Amino acid sequence: MVAVARAMMAKPKMLLLDEPSMGLAPQLVAEIFNIVNTLNQNEGVSILLAEQNTNVALRNAHYGYIIETGHVMLHGTAQSLLNDEKVKDLYLGVSKEGRKNFRDVLRRESAIHPDLHQA
Repeated sequence: MVAVARAMMAKPKMLLLDEPSMGLAPQLVAEIFNIVNTLNQNEGVSILLAEQNTNVALRNAHYGYIIETGHVMLHGTAQSLLNDEKVKDLYLGVSKEGRKNFRDVLRRESAIHPDLHQA
């Protein structure tokens, strides 16, 4: 939080946060994301967030990108990604078949639905 406060002293238009939830207790994660949301809404600071906790990230974002091995696999509004069955299956803990590689899921879906658009 000291780093965020220091960065805010420069009155930035954008703030890059890399894994702000890593290693923190859930209560602290909620507090950090409340502060980040406040900075975005009250101070008008855009936030670029790199986060592996997909659930927390998408619940606090406007737009998201799912990146695997350096490639954008899917993107869209945070709400559309939260509702996407592939994202639910792989990243949100509601998997029916177990965690798989995102590319394998997209390949399987493309074979079933050739018109499926990949990002």
